Amino acid sequence: MQDNGTEVTAAGIARLAGVGRAAVSNWRRRHADFPKPVGGTETSPSFALAEVEDWLRRQGKLAEVPLRERVWQQVAGHPEGPVTALVHAGCVLVLVHDRPTVWKEASADSDTRLAQLLPTALEQVLTPRFGVLRKPAVPVPTPAQLLQSAPLLRGVADLAAELGARRTYEFLLGRHLDANPRQYTLTPGDVAALMADLAGPARTVLDPACGTGALLCAVAAEPDQELYGQDSDPGLAALTALRLALHTKAAVRGAAADSLRADAFDSVRADAVLCHPPFNERNWGHDELAYDPRWEYGFPARTESELAWVQHALARLRDGGTAVLLMPPAAASRRSGRRIRADLLRRGALRAVIALPVGAAPPYNIPLHLWVLRRPGRAPVQPELLLTDAGALGSEGRGGPDWKAVRTAVLDAWRPFARTGTAPDVPGVSRSVPVIELLDDDVDLAPARHLPPPSAGGGAEGLTALRARLDETLRLTTDLAPPSPRLSTALEQGGAPVDAAERARWPLTTVGELARAGALVMRTGGNGPHARVLTDHDVLTGTAPSGTLPETGEEPVLVEEGDVVVPVLGGGAVARVVDGATAGAALGRNLTLLRPDPAALDPWFLAGFLRGTANNRQASSYASTATRLDVRRLQLPRLPLDRQRRYGDRFRALAAFEDALRLAGRLGEQLVRGLHDGLTDGRVAPD
Repeated sequence: MQDNGTEVTAAGIARLAGVGRAAVSNWRRRHADFPKPVGGTETSPSFALAEVEDWLRRQGKLAEVPLRERVWQQVAGHPEGPVTALVHAGCVLVLVHDRPTVWKEASADSDTRLAQLLPTALEQVLTPRFGVLRKPAVPVPTPAQLLQSAPLLRGVADLAAELGARRTYEFLLGRHLDANPRQYTLTPGDVAALMADLAGPARTVLDPACGTGALLCAVAAEPDQELYGQDSDPGLAALTALRLALHTKAAVRGAAADSLRADAFDSVRADAVLCHPPFNERNWGHDELAYDPRWEYGFPARTESELAWVQHALARLRDGGTAVLLMPPAAASRRSGRRIRADLLRRGALRAVIALPVGAAPPYNIPLHLWVLRRPGRAPVQPELLLTDAGALGSEGRGGPDWKAVRTAVLDAWRPFARTGTAPDVPGVSRSVPVIELLDDDVDLAPARHLPPPSAGGGAEGLTALRARLDETLRLTTDLAPPSPRLSTALEQGGAPVDAAERARWPLTTVGELARAGALVMRTGGNGPHARVLTDHDVLTGTAPSGTLPETGEEPVLVEEGDVVVPVLGGGAVARVVDGATAGAALGRNLTLLRPDPAALDPWFLAGFLRGTANNRQASSYASTATRLDVRRLQLPRLPLDRQRRYGDRFRALAAFEDALRLAGRLGEQLVRGLHDGLTDGRVAPD
């Protein structure tokens, strides 16, 4: 059956055949009958999927294509683009989920007949789920549009029989978002869950800038809920509506329009509004919306688009309803917004400003804020504002924040404040500030400017305990320090050193050869979801698993004790042997897992030789902005298992020494920082 123009790139062909892109390039050069490009560019051509599959099958290179991979290639190569393919796929998945017998009857005939029958069947299932709106987010596709997607729709239905409709859609949507990271601004799942918790239980929820629907998915729980999502991008509005229809039994109302200029839900009064608005927009409607009734707290300046979204959210709340918005930190302190911030405080609309750690959400290089607002009703105005700073709970590097600690700190401060209007101070973390203290010339609401200082390392007693721990760790590093180089070479039988000539005679092998021989198994990470994810930053810094992965419908790769994990980006010579504490975590992105056969390879021997600087240099390739390691090209000597273990013991000792040095460095930094803080705030006397 033809795929009606579905195209696939060289990278897609490599995925289908389970080879690298270099192999595809070789096939194109060596085989005159390889399919000719039908689109793309000279440097990145595309090929007809049906022709490629036929060629691979004739060459014996297409033994079995995983169904999910075939369906994804149909999505990625759809003639109208992947977003259109995802919309069509989502419509059919809703039909398969809600009325499976109707799909079976419609799909029993030819593609042409299927395309003719589907619009009526889809209208009967989509209208009750999405309602009747002026500009619906998911219009019913026409027969001509569906005919182009017929092979894709059949594949999607088959995949749903394996994974379920919701997991199938999450897998395809996740693949699309991963393939286009710069095209979308996503709200990470941990941030969305925290925002939903701050909003509390709600029957009617609105997201006026819904993107891919992460916030509404986080709050969707009950079948009697009403979920409203609007986005200026018609594709995103449709994807969100379909995602929600597969995620929940709640009533879903989606619209494709700019919420500030053309609000589709102007009559809605929601229990909760969750929003991750676009940041720093100048063209948000300043000129045409000057007299809009939503500006109860002041007309936002052209540079204050975020304050326009704040007031839009408040206007769509019922009295006493809660809004939670993800905001740039500048919105809390820019002088151009001080009058609106002051009025929000005076009238009791702004209830909390929460600073998140760096890396919580894009843009990842700044600490974003959460604003919690309530629409004032007849209740008396609360005279205090909760300021919380969770910035100290972020982990350095790409591992991301400690979300368990962030959620605990934020919710422990917010919940008593939400009940009583005040909360006890937690030094360095949260403070309930009288509004009168904030109504100065700047109305600066940045939490760090108003919080009491944290205790400097627990005071003098805490610093003394920290010093004792540092002393103990430094003694440990001395004990673990490797012996002199002369002794460290005596690893062969009889204690004879290994000289350069003998090393040159070692027979070498590569990781790729060992994988082909079955001496080890190679896996790559990046699938999810899982509660504990080992990231490349964790491997580089020797820390515990700290990351998260989005739900893609695929099973995560779980690490086991004795596995060797190697980062593939950055150009560093690093390899980590998984211990019992790390075992069970999921393998994160940009990592390769090597699982050695214990009867053939010692894991510490493997990891030690993979860390050689020269070894890494010869296995690395260089792009314009990054260095990538080809793990298959890394080399190690062929040695008997008993000799491997001798090297392994020494490499294990070096790893313990390295861990002790890291701990000593961290403790030393804490001691220095604590002493500086203690001396400057008077908690520690100079003598």
